[in-house]
Amino acid sequence: MSRHDGALPAGFDEPVFAEPWQAEAFALTVALHDKGLFSWSEWAEALAAEVKKPGAASDGHDYYEHWLAALETLLSRKGIAGKCEVDELAAAWERAAHATPHGKPILLENDPRARR
Repeated sequence: MSRHDGALPAGFDEPVFAEPWQAEAFALTVALHDKGLFSWSEWAEALAAEVKKPGAASDGHDYYEHWLAALETLLSRKGIAGKCEVDELAAAWERAAHATPHGKPILLENDPRARR
């Protein structure tokens, strides 16, 4: 059945990503692939392994959490950044966010523990 009334299909106007970090994880993955860090088949294999792990939500609401875990796995496997490094950097950004006044840009140097 075709639509000729000019209306968009149901759900078409909903955001592609539920949270900004999901879009950032997506963009980072594409950029790292474009730089040749990994092939799409490597990416698909890593993502599939994460999605198939026990405890994955049947409705897929945790898809980008698996996406992020797959990216972290590839970064570690390729020797780019290990889990500890990723976790330390994430914690630094979290501290920077809490230390940044509302309405100001969050900068990593705002982390109170940053070396100056």
